[in-house]
Amino acid sequence: MNIETAGHTCQTIINQVKKIIVGKDPVLEKVMLAVLANSHILFEDYPGLAKTLLARSFAMAMGCGFSRIQFTPDLLPADITGTYVYNVRSGDFELRKGPVFTNVLLADEINRAPPKTQAALLEAMQERQTTMDGKTHLLEDPFIVMATQNPIEYEGVYPLPEAQLDRFLLRLRLGYPTRTDEVEIMRRRMQRGREDAVLDSVADARTILDLQKGVEGIHVDDDVLAYIADIVQATRSQRQIELGASPRGSLAIFKLSRARAVFHGRDYVIPDDVKEVMPVALIHRLIMKTESWAKGTNPSQVLDEILKTIPVPTLKS
Repeated sequence: MNIETAGHTCQTIINQVKKIIVGKDPVLEKVMLAVLANSHILFEDYPGLAKTLLARSFAMAMGCGFSRIQFTPDLLPADITGTYVYNVRSGDFELRKGPVFTNVLLADEINRAPPKTQAALLEAMQERQTTMDGKTHLLEDPFIVMATQNPIEYEGVYPLPEAQLDRFLLRLRLGYPTRTDEVEIMRRRMQRGREDAVLDSVADARTILDLQKGVEGIHVDDDVLAYIADIVQATRSQRQIELGASPRGSLAIFKLSRARAVFHGRDYVIPDDVKEVMPVALIHRLIMKTESWAKGTNPSQVLDEILKTIPVPTLKS
């Protein structure tokens, strides 16, 4: 698949999702970038803002397998991975696969499950495999986890540890719709005549894999690589940050920048790609100092300051 075709395919998928999701074009693009990078997404926002609907819409538009797990305090690791069940007729134990064996996995309210259950998902996210009774089972590509969590509830939840937060390529917020968009949401619901929304598939798993392979051919100039490194290095020396981004943060910007180049039909990365993806790639990887929170300083403001201080490389002709 050439780069122009890849960009057109991405836009076709986005346009299909936009039949359901109204007025969130920047978010939809970044979700598509994570798909191109074959990586995972964390949605953190208030209830009722279509986080679950967005994940399901992308799975439908891409023609990929989809599973949903509602995380609860009593959820067990086997509820995610599956387990071996004894077959009385054959006299053997047979594998009953869990919802993790899919292409797009929606982990709804992921912070409601205890750490042991979160750890079972962590292996699947990082290693793209799951282990049951000493046997390792590979997951099918593409495999993308879209997790949601509610930032306003603190009782009965288990905050994601930093190690697991780091496994998400980017963190996104949808935000409330504008008045015009909210009217359009109700109008489309009326026209649909039913609660559930259904989309036609405009791609399939093989197409998504081809798109992901195309990302690996995107060129990144040494000056742009240095630009990424300078940004991440700056997070480690910023006085308002307790703990800066690790090299995984650099790789996250790198992967998202290449994916954005594909999305826009280019075979090379430009500094604007880096500037566009940097906030969503780093915001959940920073640990702010206590006094910074007390002063009302949030990670987004700090990242904006850092971006203004790092010299932007000049494009070579």
